[in-house]
Amino acid sequence: MNEIIRKRKSVRKYDMTPLDSAALEKVQKQIEELKPLYSNIKYSVQIANKTKGVFNVKAPHYLIFCSEEREGHLENIGFFGQQMDLFFSASGLGSCWLGASKPEQKEDTALPHIICMAFGKAAEPLHRELSEFKRKPLSDISEGDDERIEAARLAPSAVNTQNWHFIAENNKIHCYQKKPNPLLVFMFNKLNCIDMGIALCHIAEESESFSFKKIENPPARKCCVYLGSVL
Repeated sequence: MNEIIRKRKSVRKYDMTPLDSAALEKVQKQIEELKPLYSNIKYSVQIANKTKGVFNVKAPHYLIFCSEEREGHLENIGFFGQQMDLFFSASGLGSCWLGASKPEQKEDTALPHIICMAFGKAAEPLHRELSEFKRKPLSDISEGDDERIEAARLAPSAVNTQNWHFIAENNKIHCYQKKPNPLLVFMFNKLNCIDMGIALCHIAEESESFSFKKIENPPARKCCVYLGSVL
């Protein structure tokens, strides 16, 4: 498995010293090289110095993710956003998804704001041991056998809900979002879709080839919404 997937963590304490221009140039270059899940969805990723929100994390820098709103745009954000999360961890920097934060200033784009990510030099341990992950067992989130699902199991999710389900069969992985509690739909439906994109990023990292699309007549599962299949 990808070494970074095995040890990455969400960093919530940062050295507030801004990164130098060379480091920020590397971040910008990585942004320009992102591979979206859906190439036909318009999006933007901008670097900011401040965000606001009830559960905001203080960091020297943030990524502001914006996107046109159409089918698959949330999974798309999660997919290429997690590429940045893995990039930061591999580069010796901390990062953390911020589901309830917003940019303090209006972004230089007409696209709607979707989510933020804090990043910078960590003021706490950057990585963790595999034994420190608090995750559901594979049997709770999947059926069938495909070693790539373990990488998805280790993916971060909103308040660690791990609200996904995978079915591996015939070299495919069918991906589902578990329906949230009706009282929490407004809060978690958006974040759970982003989480699926994050998990798909981890699956893609473990795949020799990767494509994702909806197929006809996927296996039906009670209390789950089918989002697509890894082919």
